[in-house]
Amino acid sequence: QVQLVESGGRSVQAGGSLRLSCAGSEYTYRSNCMGWFRQAPGKEREEVALINIGDGSTQYADSVKGRFTVSQDNAKNTVYLQMNSLKPEDTAMYYCAADSTRLAFWGPCLSGYDEYNVWGQGTQVTVSS
Repeated sequence: QVQLVESGGRSVQAGGSLRLSCAGSEYTYRSNCMGWFRQAPGKEREEVALINIGDGSTQYADSVKGRFTVSQDNAKNTVYLQMNSLKPEDTAMYYCAADSTRLAFWGPCLSGYDEYNVWGQGTQVTVSS
């Protein structure tokens, strides 16, 4: 069964750090790309970071560049999002997603949440000032 399970979200003070984890099944991890997205109440889902499972290349939203780092552990079928220097505007539900319609080494990651067909249940990150 294709599934993703996120963990690591919690409440933290501004300036703090968190690491989110996304554990995927072996099938999901053969996807071309995996990504982290977030959605705050009343706002649209926003792309945060993408990672190409084949070559490890990454992409980031301008709002998180230099603060967030996406990485992968192939042995554990897990993708991480290290978040540093957190700001109150980072408060959101964070979702992990996989583009499993394209297999690993297909090509560059595609932007946009509609390109990702497998989603986790989300993990809440709350940053207080």
